[in-house]
Amino acid sequence: MIQNDRGFLLPVTGFPWLGRARDGRAGRAGSSVRGMEHVRLGRSGLQVSRLCLGTMTFGLQSDEATGFAVMDKAAEGGVDFFDTSDAYPLGGDLATRGRTEEIIGRWMAGKRDRFIVATKCFVPMGPSPMDGGNSRKHIMSAVEGSLRRLQTDYIDLYQLHGYDQNTPIDETLGALDDLVHSGKVRYIGCSNFLTYQMVRAIGRSETLRLARFDSVQPRYNLLFRQVEREMLPFCAEDGVGVISYNPIAGGLLSGKHNRSAAPPDGSRFTLGNAGPMYQDRYWHEREFETVEAVRKLADQAGVPLVTLSVAWVLANKAITAPIIGASRPEQLDASLAAASYPLDPDLKGRLDDLTYEYRLGDAPR
Repeated sequence: MIQNDRGFLLPVTGFPWLGRARDGRAGRAGSSVRGMEHVRLGRSGLQVSRLCLGTMTFGLQSDEATGFAVMDKAAEGGVDFFDTSDAYPLGGDLATRGRTEEIIGRWMAGKRDRFIVATKCFVPMGPSPMDGGNSRKHIMSAVEGSLRRLQTDYIDLYQLHGYDQNTPIDETLGALDDLVHSGKVRYIGCSNFLTYQMVRAIGRSETLRLARFDSVQPRYNLLFRQVEREMLPFCAEDGVGVISYNPIAGGLLSGKHNRSAAPPDGSRFTLGNAGPMYQDRYWHEREFETVEAVRKLADQAGVPLVTLSVAWVLANKAITAPIIGASRPEQLDASLAAASYPLDPDLKGRLDDLTYEYRLGDAPR
């Protein structure tokens, strides 16, 4: 119940932006901004757009002006949830780290409160051993750097970009809890954790009565489904939001790449020190054959391959918001369309069957 201006108590069910989802699942909200559905992040009260904009191309693959145009395009489409990291731009080195956050900070000037900003720490920001990892010392230093570059006094979602084997998880969680209580961070999460690492961290935070992870950020797409076996079921059961990345497999699921040619310059597959990682993930004969098979299904359904690929990710009930990205604003069109594309259950079943083998394996991330 809430109280109106006359002092009467009203049930919250009378307000469309509160309560349970239209499909009955906890965490699904019926509200929208400019046609974009918003959902709860895990079991928290934070409402985020159904799609999240990834920004890791800004500052290397895309210049600042292009980054501004991409963010403008996303905002026009109703996306108000942006994900970044102090380590970005992707493919850079120590000299470029933090550049993406700086670009976002300049773009957000005067409109900070309209957007949910997620960033991360863990990757080394300097040559010293204390310049990276999840120690209290580094976390406290890293958050101040992100706040400065983003030109803000708080971060909506602060995430660990990786698991630190050299720091006790209790120390890490204690530092994050302090940041939440200080107001510099609103919610916390993790990225690239194995399932057991995430579950253990959540268990320790509950035992110690510390702020717990509200989200996890794993890789997930038609060509990488391993997280369906353990991570996604746990998140759905325990109320952990899932902000999945690589929904179009680094661009391979755009269908624009040719298996008979070398990866094109300027693509994710040749970008700085990240190029070899993406080639190892996706640039294989099996993956190209799968893309062709998925393309045929997309053509039969009369939908762009990118839209179908992102819609398939959205169709998993454990997913909160896939992270979509672009090196040019027009590349966002097909991904944005996925938010309103009704994926036919029969078509989803055919995609599930076609890509079942990608549930198998034990990749670390």
